[in-house]
Amino acid sequence: MAITLENVGIAVRDLEVAIEFFTDLGLSVLGRDTVRGDWADTAVGLDGNHAKIALLQTPDGHGRLELFEYLHPEALETTPTLPHEIGMHRVAFQVDDLDAALEIAARHDCHPLRGVADYQGIYRLTYLRGPSGILVMLAQDMTQA
Repeated sequence: MAITLENVGIAVRDLEVAIEFFTDLGLSVLGRDTVRGDWADTAVGLDGNHAKIALLQTPDGHGRLELFEYLHPEALETTPTLPHEIGMHRVAFQVDDLDAALEIAARHDCHPLRGVADYQGIYRLTYLRGPSGILVMLAQDMTQA
């Protein structure tokens, strides 16, 4: 059996804010839709499922995010995941210029949780909170600099 990763789905508070953040980082919008109906209820396992969605892709064409904003049922606010909690952890991106990526994130009022780390001279990386509290890791491969 062959398997490939299709996308990572993330529920967001405000779809437009999330799209703006991720497109500013360099992802592009592949498509947008509003989904509902029996097929959506069955696929997601949630009766009355109604959401606005957007599918975004990284410039290399390999990574995709599906962002969705629930219209029904009402979205439930949760405490953002901490780095050591079990469950969906973070979305990570490799960037060619970490400082430039952090400048873009700062324009969205998103800043490193504790600064930028150096992993053995191989990677410079940091975690930050993106829109809706999404934990985002940005990493620059210093061996390719």
